[in-house]
Amino acid sequence: KLSKSFKIESVTEKEKSKSAREVFKTSTLQQAASNKLGFAPSKTMKLAQDLYEGKTLSNETVGLITYMRTDSTRISDLALEETRTYVEQRFGSAYIPPKANVYAAGKNAQDAHEAIRPTSVLLAPEDIEQYLSRDQLRLYTLIWQRFVACQMTPAVYDTLSAAIQAGDRYQLKANGSQLKFPGFMAVYAGSEEKK
Repeated sequence: KLSKSFKIESVTEKEKSKSAREVFKTSTLQQAASNKLGFAPSKTMKLAQDLYEGKTLSNETVGLITYMRTDSTRISDLALEETRTYVEQRFGSAYIPPKANVYAAGKNAQDAHEAIRPTSVLLAPEDIEQYLSRDQLRLYTLIWQRFVACQMTPAVYDTLSAAIQAGDRYQLKANGSQLKFPGFMAVYAGSEEKK
């Protein structure tokens, strides 16, 4: 039988931030494409190869992503500069960290190629969708969003935690959070979750 006496022992309010995940490398691209899009690794790599080799956009063949077989998280200075400018112009200066976000490569990483990213963030998915198949567009969008998000400020939440005593035997805890500032989630909200 449940006790009828409940007492709030404590309430804690905090601000919590959540940073974007690092730019894609081969293994993380395959994991995200599997989780988000339901693609097998072989399908992901075939589509990525197509995007890397290029698509004809207005009479010109353009490679849309960097090389897709890499375990590096390195990003060229030119790509960082272009992305930071794009984010500031599209979302405002509050979405740009003071310095570019740099992600450490694993100790065994081969650094011959950059991380997997769009060749230009100015080729937004909605601007080139007419040139891509449905699945190419879905994978390109995932790569584009993750790359842009990795160079944005963290999302900020207001969190509330309450400890509740229920009678003499039970201690309950309730937690909640509310988004205060979207940061990178303005581009990449929920993209890692299964759909």
